[in-house]
Amino acid sequence: MVQLDEVLDDLAAESQELDRLVAGLPAADWARPTPAEGWTVAHQIAHLAWTDQASVLAATDPEGFARHLETALANPTGFVDEGAAEGAALPPDELLSLWREGRGELVDALSAVPAGQKVSWFGPPMSPASMATARLMETWAHGQDVFEALEVRRTPSERLRHVAHLAVRTRDFAHLLNDRQPPAEEFRIELVAPDREIWTWGPEGAKQRVTGTALDFCLLATQRRHRDDTDVEAVGADANGWLDIIQAFAGAPGPGRPKAAPGADRPNGEQGPAGSGTS
Repeated sequence: MVQLDEVLDDLAAESQELDRLVAGLPAADWARPTPAEGWTVAHQIAHLAWTDQASVLAATDPEGFARHLETALANPTGFVDEGAAEGAALPPDELLSLWREGRGELVDALSAVPAGQKVSWFGPPMSPASMATARLMETWAHGQDVFEALEVRRTPSERLRHVAHLAVRTRDFAHLLNDRQPPAEEFRIELVAPDREIWTWGPEGAKQRVTGTALDFCLLATQRRHRDDTDVEAVGADANGWLDIIQAFAGAPGPGRPKAAPGADRPNGEQGPAGSGTS
């Protein structure tokens, strides 16, 4: 079982990596568009700050979060964009301070949740450790968009294991979001980590299997890559169907990213899927 302190330490490291990238950027770079349509670098950081604030509210004021959730449900297709746009309108230094402050408050809030108590969220309630994992996943995913926008190569880290674990744990949730019956049997997941170690989930003898690099699996699970632009492969109809709808985040199913043009290079110098002709 993952310990809260361990995830919080990795969340801090993930946030600091992104913080170092954006701190000191000229205003023009904060306004640079990212792969998420309509979102600039500022929108990405603003979304992280906004979601940290929502997480703190959920952990410290359940009734206040319930009211926040009602507001979100009244505008399910626009409330996330509106929150990002509000933060993105701030001066960059003010937005950066807001994000940093919220990150610190989140650590305190999650650390203070009583043992055994879950925290409400936009999806199913989560333990503090799972909430911290979700924040790490979002920080990594939105950070990916920022790295690509700024054309800076990103080195994958062992923190990807948290993202992959969350994607595996939310398999059934992804099916329910897409009005599909979750598969009855467990899947075997085998991923090649950045250090070439093999990360595994599920029974070794399972007939339904998913394999690939951890990086590509996480890019797919956070909908940062089209499935055809990854090296992730499935054996079995149920595993194959899951990869079409996989999402590690709460909320409505997203449209994902379009398929890359033939022969196009992948961002950040990533290794292309086998046989793709990319590098």
